[in-house]
Amino acid sequence: MGMYEIITKKKRGRRLTNEDIDYVVKGFTEGSIPDYQMSALLMAIVLKGMNERETFELTKAMTESGDTLDLSGIKRITADKHSTGGVGDKTSFVVGPIVAANDIAFAKMSGRGLGHTGGTIDKLESIPGFKTEIPEEDFINNVNKIGMAIVSQSQSLAPADKKIYALRDVTATVDSIPLIASSIMSKKLAAGSKVIVLDVKCGNGAFMKRYEDAEKLAKEMIKIGESAGRRVYAIISDMNQPLGNFAGNALEIYEALKVLKNEGANDLTDACIDLSAMILLGAGKVQDFSEGKKVASETLESGKALEIFKRFIKAQGGNLKNMDSLEHNVKKCKKLEIKSELDGYVFEMDTEMIGMSIVELGGGRKNIGDSINPYVGVYLHKKKGDYVKKGETMVDVYYMPESNIDKAAEMLFDSYMIVDKPIRNNFRHAYAYLDKDGIMS
Repeated sequence: MGMYEIITKKKRGRRLTNEDIDYVVKGFTEGSIPDYQMSALLMAIVLKGMNERETFELTKAMTESGDTLDLSGIKRITADKHSTGGVGDKTSFVVGPIVAANDIAFAKMSGRGLGHTGGTIDKLESIPGFKTEIPEEDFINNVNKIGMAIVSQSQSLAPADKKIYALRDVTATVDSIPLIASSIMSKKLAAGSKVIVLDVKCGNGAFMKRYEDAEKLAKEMIKIGESAGRRVYAIISDMNQPLGNFAGNALEIYEALKVLKNEGANDLTDACIDLSAMILLGAGKVQDFSEGKKVASETLESGKALEIFKRFIKAQGGNLKNMDSLEHNVKKCKKLEIKSELDGYVFEMDTEMIGMSIVELGGGRKNIGDSINPYVGVYLHKKKGDYVKKGETMVDVYYMPESNIDKAAEMLFDSYMIVDKPIRNNFRHAYAYLDKDGIMS
């Protein structure tokens, strides 16, 4: 069966066989299937969907399209964490050290930021000297000695996903749960960890705007991982406002250090505790999620996680000197204060717009090859439910002369909705916790 017949089959809503999917993934990766035919199939999948078996087979084929990371040389149980993307999300820098301090190997490959969401690798590269590309042998040795390592994704890892995602991005075929799930999980499975915790963001700053879609995506990814013999958990978390108070590459390292010193924002600290507890549960270190939260909190309070983070940064060539100083991290920047024009309460924040304002400052990418400035970013004085007076500062903006500061400032001002009556601030980081059986009680 050729590509024309496969496109026709999916267009009519029929199930693709394993052979069909293998043929498509192999042919497109090798270049024998042209973009226009792959685009047609992707649109058919968006419109007609895929069942669980098709989605798993697509994930499996993409995983096997390139190299897989062999973690058999790591002596402890291995764990990985993935976020579906948001603004101000720097949890990996806290979660990794917490679980590493509890005899779990945090072996993570991460990506760069694109659009309104930040990238873990970009944030790490804001640390002077830090190397995100190291030999696989050093990666394994660092995990064995320290308990964690984070490196940039190998180009040979799930290459089919890279080609397919690039096409989805320009053909309006991104918003398909089977395609999103297979894209994320093909990389996670290729990276080799036994325990995978997924942070599925939901809200105006996330790719999944609706809770129902976030839950469906989380369940789909858990099924894929469990079918591949991994232990997979998910948290559906709020992204209707940035996580923590800082957004921007160096500024997020600074805020992660504050959490590791037990001085961090409550929402960010809670998120890190939740994610760590899920990994502890998946690795069999605790009996239930409640115990996991207790152990994670105690580990953070003890200072053990901070010491592991420092060792991890040093092992990959980084120098944290003065990174725990706000003045150091913004020393090359000018500062602009965004002030409120009325008295009232913060009713809503347009989180995606806040993320895109950082792109305008030069701290993010509009296109994959764009360079970024690690120093620019924002500090949010006010978040949902907070009272603000007329003339009071809502946001500090750190920018460079070359930043598009006028547009960024306008976006930040417009991202706030102020109302005159107090609002019920029932914010919680997590909407739901899921395992292979569904929502956990």
